[in-house]
Amino acid sequence: MPTAPDGLTFRDAVDTDVDALVALVESAYRGDSSRAGWTTEADILQGQRTDPEGVLAVIKSPDSRLLTVERDGAVVACCQLEHRGTHAYFGMFAVSPALQGAGLGKVIIAEAERLARETWGAEEMHMTVISVREDLIAWYERRGYRRTGKMTPFPYGDERFGVPQRDDLQFELLTKPLA
Repeated sequence: MPTAPDGLTFRDAVDTDVDALVALVESAYRGDSSRAGWTTEADILQGQRTDPEGVLAVIKSPDSRLLTVERDGAVVACCQLEHRGTHAYFGMFAVSPALQGAGLGKVIIAEAERLARETWGAEEMHMTVISVREDLIAWYERRGYRRTGKMTPFPYGDERFGVPQRDDLQFELLTKPLA
């Protein structure tokens, strides 16, 4: 388990992490607890962000890894990496709301990019972000990601992804070269 200088430990998630990871992702994006951080989606989506079955599927997928980040033995962040040929997909990124704004996100995304490059030889990282999340997109742009203008529809009517509070949601593809 590599430990970063700031006391973070990175490892792949295992089955016994599912409940902690679901709780982390939900706390970072949904409900009143998410308002303690800046990544909340509580004003645009209600309901769940993920569920145990979805997290377990990522853990079990042979082309995916769910990077779990711990500090002092507690899970404080996670992100999904998925191998997709010449690029990797970055998703399910969550940092505990109490720790947001302290620079952990920068460290975690840099480690995810390094792993995708070194493990799979990925030349580019892809992610999708809800297009109305301008503050979040700006954060990714400061990390070197660029907006592509390529949009995919939000899955309205599928409550596994939340209950939309507005009718203009869609995902925008962001990319970053990793070379």
